[in-house]
Amino acid sequence: MQTALIERRQSTREIQPFWDELNLAQKFSAAELQRFGYELAFIRHGTAGNLAVLRAGDRFAAIDQEGQIDIAPNIALRH
Repeated sequence: MQTALIERRQSTREIQPFWDELNLAQKFSAAELQRFGYELAFIRHGTAGNLAVLRAGDRFAAIDQEGQIDIAPNIALRH
């Protein structure tokens, strides 16, 4: 029995506000991750600044304020 998976992709219009919240270092790092199939999913706002969270299938990556990429972030996702 084959299970159908439905993937909901956000349009460029829905993601644009997220891109506007990234600093230059985060934008460069996000562009690098996009080369590997990651897409910007959301931004977490914290005391240390914005944390960009990207997704590629069931894999996640995070980019901190300095543009450092974490390909195994310890983040809790809401369902």
